[in-house]
Amino acid sequence: MSFFFFLFLAVAFLGLAAPSAATVHKVGDAAGWTIMGNVDYAAWAASRTFRVGDTIVFTYNSNFHNVLEVNKVGFGKCSAAAPIATYTTGNDSIVLKSSGHQYFLCGIPGTAMRLSSPAPSGSPSAAPAAPIGSPSSAPPAVAKPGGAAAPAPQRSGGAARAPSVAT
Repeated sequence: MSFFFFLFLAVAFLGLAAPSAATVHKVGDAAGWTIMGNVDYAAWAASRTFRVGDTIVFTYNSNFHNVLEVNKVGFGKCSAAAPIATYTTGNDSIVLKSSGHQYFLCGIPGTAMRLSSPAPSGSPSAAPAAPIGSPSSAPPAVAKPGGAAAPAPQRSGGAARAPSVAT
């Protein structure tokens, strides 16, 4: 566990009464999902408002990272043992389908990052988000974000269902 890089993103969100256009959020902006480059994911998340219907895009070098959706317990333990969904393309788009927290981590030993993505209850965004184009090819120190299109996630562990909700 001492090899895991822990980062907990806690974000407070305000719900809006009227629907608005869905937003695409690229995790870590230009750096993407990586342990290189001193990305401050807490500051990144604090600068955004997430809503049901928004899309979170993880870009990363799939030789070094992945994205696992886990439950609250798995997130708290930084455990990749029983993921709800596994994403491995290097350019993974995840739609926030319900209010509450969704928990994500990198399951590669020694490089784990964590993201808790809460969406407030209330009105969802009006339209689905369009996918982001290819990520920047400028490499952070070692890892380069990939650019492949994201297929449907491989579900493993537990029943297939919409993204997790924990409040």
